[in-house]
Amino acid sequence: MNTKRDLYITEVALRDGSHAVAHQFTVEQVRNVARALDEANVPFIEVSHGDGLGGSSMQFGRSLFDEFELIEAAVDVCQQAKIAVLLLPGIGTQRELKKASELGAKMARIATHVTEADVSPQHIHLAKELGMETVGFLMMSHMATVEKLVAQAKLMESYGADTVYMVDSAGALLPHEVKERIHALRESLDVHVGFHGHNNLSLAMANTLAAIEEGATRIDGSIRCLGAGAGNTQTEVLVSVLDRMNIETGIDVFKMMDVAEDIVAPILQQAQEITRDSLVMGYAGVYSSFLLHAKRASDKFGVDARDILIELGRLKVVGGQEDMIVDVATDLVKKQKQAVIR
Repeated sequence: MNTKRDLYITEVALRDGSHAVAHQFTVEQVRNVARALDEANVPFIEVSHGDGLGGSSMQFGRSLFDEFELIEAAVDVCQQAKIAVLLLPGIGTQRELKKASELGAKMARIATHVTEADVSPQHIHLAKELGMETVGFLMMSHMATVEKLVAQAKLMESYGADTVYMVDSAGALLPHEVKERIHALRESLDVHVGFHGHNNLSLAMANTLAAIEEGATRIDGSIRCLGAGAGNTQTEVLVSVLDRMNIETGIDVFKMMDVAEDIVAPILQQAQEITRDSLVMGYAGVYSSFLLHAKRASDKFGVDARDILIELGRLKVVGGQEDMIVDVATDLVKKQKQAVIR
């Protein structure tokens, strides 16, 4: 197997894909997927609740299995792949990060809103102390100017991050916007630059290739597009495209195709596609994990999920404010009733 890598792909389906299955991954599913990805020579596999370590809750959705069981299962079956975890300060704590490290996780991805990098230093410092490869993860990057994005990335670099990611959490960015941002990051940082895209506007692949063209060398993908919203850049397609471009990922293309078809596809509750709800998230610039919450609120209160998502975008609601979805839905119901009275 070719082990040369021009860039490194992190497979996020066992974390970001948790949103798509309402956080109901089983230990057996994680073992089967992680083992197969490891055999395909994927270098990093992210495993945790969809909202990161400590995310299993009434607010974000309860996991079927404790995420530490899932992390331990993935570590147990991987021979070469390193297990990564995501942590959002304020949801996950240092305690969870230490436990993940003790179980064998080798990469910590510390995620904040694009304007809130200053809440990440203690977690980045701890990850470095634990000997973990450390990533700063700037979510909802479309909500900041290029200058603000660079300033926040430089903060994460100063805290000790080995890599800083520009994260298109809403799938709202266009390719020229990705190119501009990645170019600025490459010009301003001495550490690796990464990109994580969502497919709500059907641009995840185009945006990922634009990021790579501008020098991003740490890239996320989700096999079978298993991720929040319309999913992420589809890993088995990405490695095939990069192979055609003579860009070495070190990943076995045929094995990835088989993993997608034979192991991951049966897990999907429904095919990942760009529905009207996921499309409106990209259009409105709303966090992709809000979809299931918005649909539940739509069913409960009898309002169009699109109206909920558009209002969330107008309010610039960010990850961690899922409780606002119910508030928005109830306000919309009140406005509808007032309109009828008038």
